[in-house]
Amino acid sequence: MKPFRMVVIAALLFAGCNRNRDTAVDPAIAAEVQRIRAIDNHAHPVRPVPNGPPDREFDALPVDNMEPQSDPLALRSNAPLTLEANRQFPNKPFSMREKGDAYPGWVLDQIGVDIMLANRVAMGGGIAPPRFRWVPYADALLFPLDNTLLAARNSDRKAFFALEDNLRARYWKEAGLQTVPPTLGDYLSRVVTPTLERHRQGGAVAEKFEAAYLRSLQFDKVDRVLADRVYRQNHLSETEYKQLQDFLFRYIAGECGRLGMAVHLHTSAGAGGYFDVAGANPLLLESVLEDPELRKTRLVMLHGGWPFVREITALLQKPNAYLDFSEQSLLLPPTTLAGSIREWLEYVPEKVLFATDAYPYSDQLGWEESGWIAARNGRQALALALTGMMRAGEISRERALELARMVLRENARRLYGL
Repeated sequence: MKPFRMVVIAALLFAGCNRNRDTAVDPAIAAEVQRIRAIDNHAHPVRPVPNGPPDREFDALPVDNMEPQSDPLALRSNAPLTLEANRQFPNKPFSMREKGDAYPGWVLDQIGVDIMLANRVAMGGGIAPPRFRWVPYADALLFPLDNTLLAARNSDRKAFFALEDNLRARYWKEAGLQTVPPTLGDYLSRVVTPTLERHRQGGAVAEKFEAAYLRSLQFDKVDRVLADRVYRQNHLSETEYKQLQDFLFRYIAGECGRLGMAVHLHTSAGAGGYFDVAGANPLLLESVLEDPELRKTRLVMLHGGWPFVREITALLQKPNAYLDFSEQSLLLPPTTLAGSIREWLEYVPEKVLFATDAYPYSDQLGWEESGWIAARNGRQALALALTGMMRAGEISRERALELARMVLRENARRLYGL
């Protein structure tokens, strides 16, 4: 990171937090939090395309094609931090042309990130190891049959299932197929497992589920015989189709564990006016986390479960459960986020991961700007949480510095073997 940028972000780290001793960030903690080159657990970097069609593989379900919603303050073009972030990236088209495929790595340098887990349909265009590690999507594998009934629920689901059907067709083509195999066993052996193995061979460190945009996170334990019978039916109710999806989710999670990949899940309120917030409650995943057959699979609950931030804390006791605070680091002020981070660190600190959810929301708030804001907020919130713990006598300054390194880097490094 350039010295000037480090000074700017360091100043912001203290801004608004130095009015009195109770809210001031400890200088040693602030310096250490700023110094560490982070591992970003979750983001959607965009390939630089100065000329030609824009990159649309940054998400399997882009949220820019939905009915209008009431945008949170942090996502509005006139938000103060958005305007400040715009000044950090004053001429993006010029920078893209000048830097070419080096542009994504340059963006990481500006936001203090060493390695970013890239949640994308495919990599390329400068988004490649070692700075970027792939997290592809597995949702399309959950819906192998006719999705017309599910898509009819609302306009957002209609748009999303059309995109999932396209990705499903892509996975089938990669498997040498044009249509769904006749039996569940064939589907698992010819499509699901080979797709996951291709992803792993392509460098994937995890598989991502955006299922909360499509259905509830309640993935029940379903017998394979029942799932096979449902798979063979011509006409399914939503309840019957859910049974097949539930079986497939646990099968995919088990295969991820076998292949050494983690499972990432969206566990938070999401975009759009039709998003089912209750269906994204991380407590719905408890039976999955307690499944003895999935204990080798590491489940990472993205976005810290907001607004269920206390509920998700209890799940950290499960040996294969982890969380990050992406999205919250963009949408919430550091003083608000700091309370959640502190609670998690007071419970199971080895399971807490830094992340930005850098995403191209708009021309004014691209993945560059949203990544810069989330990194700034996330670091400041972490510093506030650690300072509060130290001043309360819960930890020493040395332990606070160690926890900073764990959250920003070491927990993710150990989790993914980086």
